[in-house]
Amino acid sequence: MRVHPKEILETIKMVSNENLDIRTVTMGISLRDCCNPDIDAFNNNIYEKMTTHAQDLVSTAEEMQSLYGIPVINKRLSVTPISIVAESCGEDDLTSVAETLDRVAKDVDVDFIGGFSALVHKGMTRGDAALINSIPKSLSGTKKVCSSVNVATTKAGINMDAVAQMGHIIKKTADMSKDDGGIGCAKLVVFANAPEDNPFMAGAFHGVGEPEVSINVGVSGPGVVNSAVRALNDPSLGDISESIKKTSFKITRMGEVIGKEVAKRLGAQFGVLDLSLAPTPAVGDSVAAILEAMGLESCGTHGTTAALALLNDAVKKGGSMASSSVGGLSGAFIPVSEDADMIRAVQRGSLSLDKLEAMTSVCSVGLDMIAVPGETSASTISAIIADEMAIGMINRKTTAVRLIPVPGKDIGDVVEYGGLLGTAPVMAVNNFSSEQFILRGGRIPAPIQALTN
Repeated sequence: MRVHPKEILETIKMVSNENLDIRTVTMGISLRDCCNPDIDAFNNNIYEKMTTHAQDLVSTAEEMQSLYGIPVINKRLSVTPISIVAESCGEDDLTSVAETLDRVAKDVDVDFIGGFSALVHKGMTRGDAALINSIPKSLSGTKKVCSSVNVATTKAGINMDAVAQMGHIIKKTADMSKDDGGIGCAKLVVFANAPEDNPFMAGAFHGVGEPEVSINVGVSGPGVVNSAVRALNDPSLGDISESIKKTSFKITRMGEVIGKEVAKRLGAQFGVLDLSLAPTPAVGDSVAAILEAMGLESCGTHGTTAALALLNDAVKKGGSMASSSVGGLSGAFIPVSEDADMIRAVQRGSLSLDKLEAMTSVCSVGLDMIAVPGETSASTISAIIADEMAIGMINRKTTAVRLIPVPGKDIGDVVEYGGLLGTAPVMAVNNFSSEQFILRGGRIPAPIQALTN
């Protein structure tokens, strides 16, 4: 791909003034050939294969940063869902596998590993059950391991038994990491329609349809988009959309150049470029700020969902014009704790949990990095998950929940996680019970939209 000198100058400006970065270079590694009925042998196979393939990932990403002058913030790994490859071990406790993954992360110096995961949207096997029951201990006892559970798809419906169980798992994970504000839950996400090639945490895993080793890149530029929108002179909404599309196009081209070069140098297959506007606590690097630049007084007020729909659509259109490899999630993320302007919107009262749920119907993911009172019941957490899964199932899109019931905290309190995880204001949940609904269990059937054959 040939890059014009003007694009280079524009990129320098976006990096130096507008927080443009490669949010993550994620190497996906298949562990399907690591299976062994002996869990010690299985763990050894994982360690040997992953350290062999990933030993040069960090140094290569840093070479790209030096070569192109664009920061590469995170280097990550993702693996085949552990519930699949560990099932042959016949173990009920898979904590040792999480510990092995954590040791890999430390030894190859990556930031996170995703794939301590299970896909249970239609039912649960013995391996799935073992993994899910191991989540609280595994996430509270490791630093860099991330977990995800897919409980719904448009084709299968919603596994409400799994949804009910995840409420208890989230509560237990929070309790077992209570000394750190329930941070274990920040590494756990519940999905509907989980993609196999997502490079972002905590939901990354290396799907069974993926190659042996792949490189997926996540590019993030909310600061760049915010700057572009604010530079417009009294624009119409159509003008704003066009500006975002052009900006997205430029960001995508830059990300693809770097992703393909990393893959080439590591002898891996280039997978996808995930163009997701993932905010950080840095000033101006905010999705909420973009929505407010469109004319909203505060994120969360009436019109926010429409503004977010415009943003998400324009990002996808611009990225798709620039590359045929756009995948993963690609759109706008709305993680509350990681977005400084979203935090302020919560604190000033314009943004509620109910409004966030409405916004997830048009954005890339779902209820992300949201702190709720520590006393929130497991059934209420499950009901929040069920609502979000329904949005994903009916709309044939990925939705997710990353919820943190912070031990000892109540509405209006704040919990500090630091780094990209930011600061989470504790938000109110509905006080009325959903317990009887959740206890009914079973499966919410797939919608009529599933009948596409």
